[in-house]
Amino acid sequence: MANDIKRCAWCAQVPELIHYHDTEWGFPVYDDQHLFEKICLEIFQCGLSWRTVLEKRSRLRLVFHGFEHERMARMTDDDVERLMQDAGIIRHRGKIRAVIHNAARVPRLLEEEGSLASFIWRFAPDDSVAHVPQSVTTSPESLALAKALKSRGWKFVGPTNMYAFMQSMGLINDHETDCAIRDQVFQARAALNS
Repeated sequence: MANDIKRCAWCAQVPELIHYHDTEWGFPVYDDQHLFEKICLEIFQCGLSWRTVLEKRSRLRLVFHGFEHERMARMTDDDVERLMQDAGIIRHRGKIRAVIHNAARVPRLLEEEGSLASFIWRFAPDDSVAHVPQSVTTSPESLALAKALKSRGWKFVGPTNMYAFMQSMGLINDHETDCAIRDQVFQARAALNS
């Protein structure tokens, strides 16, 4: 896309953020593995910039087995210690343990709900809801999603990072009203729902 189009202010003309904004952020995702990866990445993002996560995403994918929950759930304390020495990732013991712990919770959720996508998308707000400013960091839906995951034993899934997750995975089209990508996101969601 041309650099002169109107975009959401948060991507601030940073090339990595512009590419992410224009090709990923807000586009609807129904793939379970991609959804689980994004929950994990949002956990790693807590307290950091998204740019940091994007810079480390390929290494995180590698060390966490492509975010395949079955393989992640088998990771041990030795793996945690090894990862704490890996400068290519976000080295936060609590976050590393949380994503491994959450991976072990996925099979039960799949058994109960059929898929992660069917569970997650249940929390999508009505598309007709008026656009809210990007300064909003939670919603009733993100509070409900966080509560539902926590009741299933998931960790590090608070309403703020679940709101960011919902924005990025297309449950909420939070592109600014004059952003050139906003209509593309609506069209992508309509195409998936038709």
